[in-house]
Amino acid sequence: MSDSILTFLGIYFLCYFKFISGPLLGSLAGYGFGKTIFVTVAGTMSSVILFTIVGQKLKDLYIARFPKPKFTKRNRNIVKVWNKYGQIGIAFLTPLILTPIGGTLILVSFGTKKSTIYFHMLWSSLLWATFFALTIESILKIPFFANLFL
Repeated sequence: MSDSILTFLGIYFLCYFKFISGPLLGSLAGYGFGKTIFVTVAGTMSSVILFTIVGQKLKDLYIARFPKPKFTKRNRNIVKVWNKYGQIGIAFLTPLILTPIGGTLILVSFGTKKSTIYFHMLWSSLLWATFFALTIESILKIPFFANLFL
């Protein structure tokens, strides 16, 4: 029993930092579709809530330490996505390209309201958790991959 709790908590905490770890490790741990989505979304949203709360403080510390913003190619691409697609675009891309922490901090840095961040990150994590869980579950049904991982 304690092994299953530790497995769940391990996957949950990994979802704080890397979204794909939830569907991948949940499937490999033998979780059903619903439990895989639950652990992924729970870990992701916990990270989103935590970093939405502390995000403004981190932003203030960053500005105090680095008053002149550095415009890297990555920063320019983020601004392009923001200008073209706004909050929805950042939330949509967070599980694919960004981490839950990164996407949240970007939304905070652009001054998005907390409730809006929670809403957009929730639908995005539900959408991508469902997609990845279905995809990984299908891949693991292929005999080669089933024998390799299970």
